[in-house]
Amino acid sequence: MKVLLTGSTGYIGKRLLQSLVDDGNEVSCFVRNLERLIVPEQSASLIHGYEIDLLKPIPAELLSLDIDVAFYLVHSMSASIGQFMEEEALSARNFASFISQSSCKQIIYLSGISNSKKLSRHLQSRKNVEELLRNSGKHLTVLRAGIIVGSGSASFEIIRDLMEKMPVVVAPLWVKTLCQPIAIGNVIRYLTGCMLRPATFDETFDIGGAEILSYKEMLLQYAQIRGLKRHIYVVPFINPRISSYWLYFVTSTSYYLAVNLVDSMKVEVVCRETRLKDILKITPLTYKEACRRALERINLDTVQSSWTDAVSMKKTTPLFGYLDVPAFGVLRDHRRIKISGDPEKILNRVFSIGGETGWYFADWIWQIRGILDKMVGGVGLRRGRRNATELNPGDSLDFWRVLIADRLKMRLLLFAEMKVPGEAWLEFTIVQKNDEYYLHQTATFMPKGLSGRLYWFLLLPIHLVMFQGMIKSIVNTNSSV
Repeated sequence: MKVLLTGSTGYIGKRLLQSLVDDGNEVSCFVRNLERLIVPEQSASLIHGYEIDLLKPIPAELLSLDIDVAFYLVHSMSASIGQFMEEEALSARNFASFISQSSCKQIIYLSGISNSKKLSRHLQSRKNVEELLRNSGKHLTVLRAGIIVGSGSASFEIIRDLMEKMPVVVAPLWVKTLCQPIAIGNVIRYLTGCMLRPATFDETFDIGGAEILSYKEMLLQYAQIRGLKRHIYVVPFINPRISSYWLYFVTSTSYYLAVNLVDSMKVEVVCRETRLKDILKITPLTYKEACRRALERINLDTVQSSWTDAVSMKKTTPLFGYLDVPAFGVLRDHRRIKISGDPEKILNRVFSIGGETGWYFADWIWQIRGILDKMVGGVGLRRGRRNATELNPGDSLDFWRVLIADRLKMRLLLFAEMKVPGEAWLEFTIVQKNDEYYLHQTATFMPKGLSGRLYWFLLLPIHLVMFQGMIKSIVNTNSSV
């Protein structure tokens, strides 16, 4: 089958893409940055990437694409607090306009459960997108889901953060709100099961898990699975703003996502009907089963995708416009050290940096920087990394974003997503000179005005110690990874 997939570098999209090619479908992917589309060698003949920004009209020459089914998985909730509604509407209009002229027979859209009379901005935006996609004139299948539970999902990672780190939780009233969590594996089966199935044409379905739970019950059930003794006390005086800040500081979520999540968590998201599971013969997992599967993937280090795969930078220039590190008008700390042992081992250490491994030297300094970043609205360090040893372009790495991860050329380039008065890069390269190998480590900072220069020079003593200690520790293979 010929499939068009939008959102293919996001949390759901990455997993759906793998499922589609495993079933032998030929998939055309619309992505904002082609560098972020990782195509396995064994699937290269089935995946075709096109660099498309849905906030702009889609080029007419792509109407020649042969499309049977189109998946629309575009969401912007973590990009801003209010603006995401306009962006989602614009993207949907551009997509509907394009698809209306294409050979596509069916659109499948993953929306949110919206059975309450009063909806959050997030859920209202999803409903608006549904109507815009109906204007395409194609058969539309809408799947409405609530909380999605899986390794790397925003909801699951927030639950994991809270229960792993806090023996006692003082929580706002929204933890009593009911929802119907669904396992990510079930979501993928629902999505693929609807493909060109006439019984799903021009229909809207609620999809959920096997049980209805409050957020408090979800937190405590996770704690039971992990064997953790946890207490949750609900207080009525925590307003939404304080609640958002609480979620933002305690967990790895971004501030914009925290605000929008809290806005949605006040709304009950329970299925009105579950007839699609009978049509597709799907048995939904229980919440505990979904959690156990997610934890198993995390323990095996086989997490396919993460909510942090969505680029969080609020910049007008595309992320990969920062691939060329500027050479002029910048401040730089460059260090070189000879590698006495196997350069491959050093490369492995470079590609394992951050996350649970840490930064090899003075991790407490990085942790303080992460706390300060959170205090001024940044992403902080808690995002970690998706995989302990593997890095791909577009991956988040603590408060950095991976731009280049090239093992063959022995190069790793990171771009800072922390709050800084300017723009910053951190690069590691291993260079062979004659018969010797050298590790080069370069921190580059392009200051913005006087405040940027003051920032760099005030931190210069810390940088001198931290960067020197880091490169020495990386080449010291006797230290633990």
